[in-house]
Amino acid sequence: MKILLCFGTRPEAIKMATLYHKLKDSNFEIKVCVTAQHRQMLDQVLNFFEIIPDYDLDLMQPSQSLNGLSAKILSKIDKVLLLEKPDLVLVHGDTTTSSMVALAAFHLGIKVGHIEAGLRTYNKQAPFPEEINRQITSRIVDIHFTPTKQATQNLLCEKISRESIVQTGNTVIDALFWTISKIQSANYKNEEIEQLKKIVSKGKKIILVTGHRRENYGEGIKNLCKALLKISERDDVTIIYPVHLNPNVKDIVHELLSNNKNVKLVEPLSYPAFVWLMQQSFLVVTDSGGIQEETPSLGKPVLVTRNVSERQEGVDAGFSILVGTNTTKIIEGIQNILNNFTGFKNKMSPYGNGDASKKIVDYLLKLY
Repeated sequence: MKILLCFGTRPEAIKMATLYHKLKDSNFEIKVCVTAQHRQMLDQVLNFFEIIPDYDLDLMQPSQSLNGLSAKILSKIDKVLLLEKPDLVLVHGDTTTSSMVALAAFHLGIKVGHIEAGLRTYNKQAPFPEEINRQITSRIVDIHFTPTKQATQNLLCEKISRESIVQTGNTVIDALFWTISKIQSANYKNEEIEQLKKIVSKGKKIILVTGHRRENYGEGIKNLCKALLKISERDDVTIIYPVHLNPNVKDIVHELLSNNKNVKLVEPLSYPAFVWLMQQSFLVVTDSGGIQEETPSLGKPVLVTRNVSERQEGVDAGFSILVGTNTTKIIEGIQNILNNFTGFKNKMSPYGNGDASKKIVDYLLKLY
């Protein structure tokens, strides 16, 4: 059986990595196609997880429109699908790559499996364009690999057949555990981690910050920075902020937070360096989806600078707190965790225990 894995961004690559290796170990014929929707950040992950693509469409262009990217993916992936004629295409999550590749495969009568299916906010503007991408993908694909009970229920409510849904947990937990094991091995060397050790202040509580969502550009990023400035007045904290390269983020963050002794602005980090930094942190402030899934397994609280989240399971279980981009709420949320957090009573992550890739492979072995 031939399976084609298609992805284009760093988060997709991370969440497909362990599945790729499990599929290869199970004697499926595996081909990998990357669209390179993200170029540099994707390449770092491919190298770390030892994945060599069979096809690299190399579609990243500066400031390209979503419509332009979508058109190029549809056009370029068509040739790959016609050449390889896979029995199954696997896509991940909610990117432009996942929705357009799924559509292209559907047009050619090729079956599609969707990893991390069923996440919803039911607000088409948040996250944008991801919410609509994932809904479109769900109408196209044949097999839905859901990470949680809530994701499964979302699909059932949308009249998706129960027989086509396989609940597995989230493959990001597989990747997280694989990464921790690798960076803790005696022969692993990482210059980024060595540099981070120089700015991780002993005896201080590390606050790790990320932010990149389109809906937070402008006032949202400014409000976050104002909150961080207030928190930086505390002597017991060090704020470390790997700043996204998008000018909509980078310019504001550097303007408001540079030259502050308790705020360390660093370049975007490779995945292993970021995982190491999460391990050292007391809390995380983010608008990322994947980080909301990873932090419960690390025992770290996370403040989510979004008004809605498709990872509501983490919120309900107490691992995540939605604060939006209101400066006062962000400050109050950080202060409360810094002053009162002593650990989670419930240590069971709602996103699985690291065997999602195995469950997916086991299902495909039985199916085919």
